[in-house]
Amino acid sequence: MIYPELFKSLEAVRWNMAADIPWDDFDASKLSDDQANTIKMNAITEWSALPATEMFLRDNRHDSDFSAFISVWFFEEQKHSLVLMEYLRRFRPELVPTEEELHRIRFEFDPAPALETLMLHFCGEIRLNHWYRCAADWHTEPVIKAIYRTISQDEARHAGAYLRYMRRALGGGEQGGLQARAAFAKMGVLMASVQRKGGALHPTNIHVNKSMFPNDTVQSRLPEPDWLEHWLDHQIRFDDAWEQKVSGRILHNLSLLLGETFASVQDLSRYRKAVTRVLRGPGDALGTGSGLVPA
Repeated sequence: MIYPELFKSLEAVRWNMAADIPWDDFDASKLSDDQANTIKMNAITEWSALPATEMFLRDNRHDSDFSAFISVWFFEEQKHSLVLMEYLRRFRPELVPTEEELHRIRFEFDPAPALETLMLHFCGEIRLNHWYRCAADWHTEPVIKAIYRTISQDEARHAGAYLRYMRRALGGGEQGGLQARAAFAKMGVLMASVQRKGGALHPTNIHVNKSMFPNDTVQSRLPEPDWLEHWLDHQIRFDDAWEQKVSGRILHNLSLLLGETFASVQDLSRYRKAVTRVLRGPGDALGTGSGLVPA
């Protein structure tokens, strides 16, 4: 099992909201109304770990190890929402999200292939790590800068935990390993694309319930549904240079995981097509040196 080791490693670096956040450093002159409102939106977005956890437990009923890890992930993600709300409670109490606003983003996600969801959230954690690092640079108030740096580090650790389960999936026999490779490559092509198409590439902005379309993304159910794109493009200015960093981290980790070299999304796309051909039958074999099938 992976969960016991992950529990120990995450427990060892867990931060304390009362002791590790420099609340006394608050400088009211360095917090604008626009900045404070973005903190509210992030607090609500982080609350979406609740429906995501319900999805994970439902779709991974066969996997008690991973489901146990989700208990830790859920705790830490909800803590992110809580620390942002605590900041608002102390310094902008009129902006603390209401229970109704939080509950609005708790809705059922349609069932989806577990391996694709795993990869999607691995990429999502990498992206959140970079979003929050960028947000920390943009903010001018010292306490919220420290909070964003703190939670960005959690997101990086969560990506590492998901990666452990991805590595385990590759050892699920020849067919199972190929299916895992196909799932990881498929979602990697989507999530490593530098140019955003139709919205920010993150699980909270992906449609997850056909019966509720188009109001079936977490972002669409926020008090300000268009907030995320505005935050990224016009406030923290998460530009192409930052997007390249996200793409690079995804491709680097997949290169190590899959034993290939992915210098670009195009490389990963070609790999995905090759894996798909192998899964379809022996008539479509991969080229030499792919590492997917025995030589």
